[in-house]
Amino acid sequence: MSRVELSEAAELGGCSVPVFERSIEIKADQKALFELTQDYDRRLAWDPFLKEARLLHGAEQACVGARAWCVAKIWGGMETEYVSYNPPDVVAVKMTNGPAVFDSFAGSWRFSSVAPGVTRVVFRYNFSSRPAWLSFILDPVVHIDLSRNARRRLAALKWAVEETSILRPV
Repeated sequence: MSRVELSEAAELGGCSVPVFERSIEIKADQKALFELTQDYDRRLAWDPFLKEARLLHGAEQACVGARAWCVAKIWGGMETEYVSYNPPDVVAVKMTNGPAVFDSFAGSWRFSSVAPGVTRVVFRYNFSSRPAWLSFILDPVVHIDLSRNARRRLAALKWAVEETSILRPV
């Protein structure tokens, strides 16, 4: 089961933005799980939220400064830039170009070993919607959808890792 930790908002740069977090424990090695989630050649094999995922500008792997293009099945495309890349513990990205509904978007994925062969994966996202004068309506709607998708993504990652051969060497 995934676990939800939700705060109504976080203070970032003097602005209040919606923040949410989802986590799940997966029976897998932390390093292998981290590597799988950052491998754009295998991303669509486990991630049901996306219909396209690729690194941009000739990047061959994720790293700080690398940019990625991901197209969600509903929200459309978003270009992100890696602002943190610390294997096998954490990655963080910020939106550089994305759907019109987002004024800003950032997220981190954290991986921590909780027992031998068991890793807790935490997805944490924050965003602000636009236009700002409609954020009181848009923020809750976007929050519900993104939170649901984060839960589904984590469940799909768990299923792919625990029930398929996605982590086994070929």
